[in-house]
Amino acid sequence: MYSLIITAKMNDVDPQAWLADALARINDLPQNRLHELLPWEWKAIRERIKAA
Repeated sequence: MYSLIITAKMNDVDPQAWLADALARINDLPQNRLHELLPWEWKAIRERIKAA
């Protein structure tokens, strides 16, 4: 758990928001899209959504 939190912080991601969202979505994502839940991917997707 500690390494997940540190990885999120190292990528300028709010660990609580990221982990809550990742845990909520992980069950519904197909295996080939799990990379979207990595902190750096998650952040990039969120930034694209905000920019749109």
